[in-house]
Amino acid sequence: MTQVGKVGIWSSFHLWPGNQEFAAELEELGFGALWLGSSPGDDLKIVEDLLDATKTFTVATGIVNVWKDDAASIGAAFRRIDAKHPNRFLLGIGASHKLFNTQYEKPYDKLVSYLDGLDAAGVPESSRVLAALGPKVLELSAARSAGAHPYLTTPEHSETARRILGPDKLLAPELAVTLEPDLAEARATARVYLATYLQLPNYTNNFKRLGFTDDDFADGGSDRLVDTLIPHGADAALAKAAEHHEAGADHVNIQVITRDFTLSKDGIRALGAALPR
Repeated sequence: MTQVGKVGIWSSFHLWPGNQEFAAELEELGFGALWLGSSPGDDLKIVEDLLDATKTFTVATGIVNVWKDDAASIGAAFRRIDAKHPNRFLLGIGASHKLFNTQYEKPYDKLVSYLDGLDAAGVPESSRVLAALGPKVLELSAARSAGAHPYLTTPEHSETARRILGPDKLLAPELAVTLEPDLAEARATARVYLATYLQLPNYTNNFKRLGFTDDDFADGGSDRLVDTLIPHGADAALAKAAEHHEAGADHVNIQVITRDFTLSKDGIRALGAALPR
């Protein structure tokens, strides 16, 4: 299985062209992996560029959108990259959301057929994970991949996911954090980030499974929802990551969110400085 360490960074792929040197700095700071969100294209060139710029750590996709990029093209890109950088690329795939995909029908069936395509393209199960929130896709993750990459969840979800995945599969949840020192500003930043997700049934249904209600989704999200999902401050972020680890996660990938959705290099450096040594 591709090694990802205990803590990584999650960030949209479009923030990384031209920032390869900073990826090398992530490695020096002690992060085990960089997860690239927003479906980075079927040639996965940005993955290759970041691996070229680093020495040992893993680059993962979080995620390739199965409606956007076909399995054969992704499989060919995987083989090219893995031949150049063996065991340093983890392919994360997922079904995205109906709001963003006009052809969105039977997403579970699409995931199954996509995994069949990856099998045919020579992508081993040990080098791929699924974006998974609900029990059915978590079970598919256990059966057909190295594990699961849940997004925007809680330690309680990690505990449930670990039970479903079993003891040997990778569990790598994303954790959004804000490093605003002021609580009101931190909550305001968190609500800007949450606005899209509160329109997506995949997430709101999962939040309900975790004990939240429709009242928590009103007006940009209740303080309870915001504070549970998005800790603020480096110490609180790493404490929440530790809760995920204690609940069964192997690896937590931290996304430092900002009001303008930019790459927070100083924030990531602050997290790196606070990592346990």
